[in-house]
Amino acid sequence: MAKLGMIQRELKRQNLVAKYAQKRAELKAIILSSTATDDEKWDAQIKLQKLPLNSAPARLQARCRITGRARGVYKKFGLCRNKLREHAMVGDVPGLKKASW
Repeated sequence: MAKLGMIQRELKRQNLVAKYAQKRAELKAIILSSTATDDEKWDAQIKLQKLPLNSAPARLQARCRITGRARGVYKKFGLCRNKLREHAMVGDVPGLKKASW
């Protein structure tokens, strides 16, 4: 089980990403625009840099929904490798079974 502080920090990051997603997209559109002047692009870059660091989607960490573990997480299932194996052995994950030969 991950520390509760780490899980709460990740939730805080998710909230910040959602809060600033629209503003970040508008600023990036200005920066990538071919019709914007150099001054507009420069101002947009400065505004983008002043946004909180944790509002960037790249700073999100995939965590297990059950344990909060950050490593070995399968995004398709939202579970870490340990819990995915446990649930697959019981049959809780449809279409997934342990290989045997």
